[in-house]
Amino acid sequence: MTSFISEILANLQKEGHYLPDLTFIFPSKRAGAYLKKQIAGCYTKPVFSPAILSIEEFAEELSELKTLDTTATLFEFYSVYLSLTPKEQAEDFENFSNWAQTLIHDFNEIDRYLVPPDAIFNYLSAIKDNEHWSLQDNQTDLVKNYLSFWRKLPEYYTELKSRLLIKQEAYQGLVYRQASEKAATFAKEYAQNYVFIGFNALNSAEQLIFQQMLDQKAKVFWDIDQVHFEDPDHDVSLFIRKYAQSWPYYQSEELERVSSHYRTEKQIEIIGIPKSIGQAKYAGEILSQLTPSELNSTAVVLGDEGLLLPMLNAMPQNIDALNITMGYPLKYSPFSSLFEKLFDILKAGNENYYHKDVISVFSNSIIMKASKQEAEVAIQHIKSNNLLYLSKTQILELFTEETGLKIAYCFPSHNNSAKEILLDFSSLIKWFKTEIKEDEDKINLEFLYHYHLVVEELLKLVSNYPHIKSVSSLHHFFKELISTQTLDFQGKPFQGLQLMGMLESRVLDFDTVILTSVDEGTLPAGKSNNSFIPFELKKTYNLPTYKEKDAVYTYHFYHLLQRAKKVYLLHNTDTDSNMGGEKSRFLIQLEIDNEPLHNIKHSVVIPEVPAIHNELQVIQKTPEILEKLEQLANRGFSPSALTTYIRNPLDFYKQYILGIRDKEEVEETVAYNTLGTIVHDTLEKLYKEVIEIELSQEHLEDFIKRTPEEVEHQFHQTYSKIPLSKGKNLLILEVVKRYVTNFLKMEIKELAAGRSIKVKEIETKLTASLNIPELDYPVNIGGMVDRVDISNDILRIIDYKTGKVIQSQLEITNWEDITTDYDKYSKPFQVLMYALILLENQPTTVDAEAGVISFKNLKEGFLKFGIKESQGKKTIKNNVVNADTLLNFKTQLKKLILEICDPETAFYEKEIKAHGNY
Repeated sequence: MTSFISEILANLQKEGHYLPDLTFIFPSKRAGAYLKKQIAGCYTKPVFSPAILSIEEFAEELSELKTLDTTATLFEFYSVYLSLTPKEQAEDFENFSNWAQTLIHDFNEIDRYLVPPDAIFNYLSAIKDNEHWSLQDNQTDLVKNYLSFWRKLPEYYTELKSRLLIKQEAYQGLVYRQASEKAATFAKEYAQNYVFIGFNALNSAEQLIFQQMLDQKAKVFWDIDQVHFEDPDHDVSLFIRKYAQSWPYYQSEELERVSSHYRTEKQIEIIGIPKSIGQAKYAGEILSQLTPSELNSTAVVLGDEGLLLPMLNAMPQNIDALNITMGYPLKYSPFSSLFEKLFDILKAGNENYYHKDVISVFSNSIIMKASKQEAEVAIQHIKSNNLLYLSKTQILELFTEETGLKIAYCFPSHNNSAKEILLDFSSLIKWFKTEIKEDEDKINLEFLYHYHLVVEELLKLVSNYPHIKSVSSLHHFFKELISTQTLDFQGKPFQGLQLMGMLESRVLDFDTVILTSVDEGTLPAGKSNNSFIPFELKKTYNLPTYKEKDAVYTYHFYHLLQRAKKVYLLHNTDTDSNMGGEKSRFLIQLEIDNEPLHNIKHSVVIPEVPAIHNELQVIQKTPEILEKLEQLANRGFSPSALTTYIRNPLDFYKQYILGIRDKEEVEETVAYNTLGTIVHDTLEKLYKEVIEIELSQEHLEDFIKRTPEEVEHQFHQTYSKIPLSKGKNLLILEVVKRYVTNFLKMEIKELAAGRSIKVKEIETKLTASLNIPELDYPVNIGGMVDRVDISNDILRIIDYKTGKVIQSQLEITNWEDITTDYDKYSKPFQVLMYALILLENQPTTVDAEAGVISFKNLKEGFLKFGIKESQGKKTIKNNVVNADTLLNFKTQLKKLILEICDPETAFYEKEIKAHGNY
């Protein structure tokens, strides 16, 4: 394939031009590198490179003005707006910026297309006057102000233009207007040395410049194929055909470089693939089948530039050289999420910082690295102390003094001015720079440099224009500047695979093209109306509308196909996408054109999705697991460990063998298990004072008085030290107080009914050994019994439950079920195990009972363990825990422990349901 640039250079040399003496103008600078390479091949001796400019650079050179970006123009425009608007009608900068950016865009278009500003603004004002909703002579102030705004547009435009020109600055449209005014003088002296290459859609200013330059012997080479140029209905040639018909120069001269490549033989595949990620992966599969020589003339063109990261991740192993001409957006850097979170914190405007926001800042990889992992320790402190809100002082106390001074930059006060906030950000960036090693993390250093540029630019703007007075405005412009900054990749532009966006493909040619996202709404992008100028008015003044924008996309699309030999066009078939999986009109047009030498194939790729079988896991016991089980047996099996095994052996394996516990998190609302802990600890603190003392009504009434204070104390100890003055946690606090108070009142009623109570143990840890001859190591059992008392000469072993428990849940009929059915028998298993541990160590001569007191079922009182036995047609319950009861339970307990420790019995996963009684 002979490329377009090669054809032009051959043509220029044939006409006798010495290439280094020329100045080449391209739509963008990307093609300049290819031009230099081709020129190097034209000469056997070293030569100076010719001047190569983009059209924007050439316009700047002609106009002798510096181009301002949209943000800087907006700041300058606000100064103009304030000077021309009565103070009582002037909007603040934040509201102004919402509509002013659209107006600046319109100013830009008016200048680029050389529209007389007074004429169009007067026309627009008249339209608005007709549109307004009050036709009465006595207009309201609102209507008057509305119409006044439209009448002031010429003043805004004229004053903004004057101020910028005095400073020798301009937005892009004004640069073009000024350049077009100077083009005739410039062309007379220099035009013969200028070559314009590969242009298509020109604004009116560019058209005037081109015509002035053409008249003075400049060269303009159009990259258009004959088949499209001669088709009056095809949008590919919409612009160039119009220039050929309307420019005086072409009434006597022919267009340069109308080629005939489109109708050559091509292999075109139109491939439907669900999801954008699927397209990236499939493009990677296509690339994996290409040879190194084919890859050197291949381009992957992303119709949707958001596919850059997925495409990079999908690159196959055979890609040795890759040149990326798209910028890597700053929003993908680790700094992006950090600065977004800092702005979120600032906009919240709180003096105390929400724990999730603080943890989010500390969890950022850059903060982790810069703080030398102090941030990780700080996160654990926040979680373990359940700190829901933290003051800045509390945050800084989590770090050493040196690191704390740096961390303070992450939490500037929302009362700070924009400049003070930016200075904190600047200090933060400098801190990161000192902690990042250049040889280890070059990409983050590059990101950091671009953030430094953004902050410095904003600092310059807020210093020159005191308009930003809110955090929201600062955030808006921070994001605006970030969106213009990209990390540019450095590669070998002439070696290996080329990865680019649609605009970067201008003027360039490739043998193989893979184009993604050829979907309606992406290629072309569809209608958008970021303008105050109505469609009819745009048509009147020849301003571009959606039709012209669609024609631009059409040109780029067909240009990619023009000289290519193999073309892969990928589109999204997913009906959940923006346009419902509708393929681009360009693909339909390709099919309708039906060029005989275009071998067009259609296919739809459906990724193979393997069926996922949720098989229950089985963990075989290894020597290491058996060793862990022996250690656990020596320490002592607890009731909770054994009931965990009964419920699901796999959970037992994870928790007690692997040591995997639930991840510690900050509880925003008190969890049920935390509530249970507070109840237990409150009762422990109160009842410890009456151990071995006959309980009296006076004791209990004193406990009731002290309950509110003690419950709050235990809340702060167990949950968080934050004030509990509002929200769900306040309600839960009151619930706990009610639980404890109602329990104490129940005890008073029992005493009043003649029951005697003497507390023997409260929240006591008990252990006992268990003789299991089949195991060659000692086995212990242990647990924390909530309460042991003697009531009416009966020893009671009591387990507190803050959830609801009923009597039937503590009764068994078959001893073998107690170690197999968690749902029915976990509660009797627990209380019997407490009874066994206690009575093994402290045999008693009195009758014993074991059971539960349910705080959600206090009216039932003490719910006793019982054995249901049938005698004839009657069923009787035996609630006494005697030697036979313990013997039967011990038999089942030994069988359970033997199963757990048996080398041949694997840990089998069970399908379970969630439960939650504490």
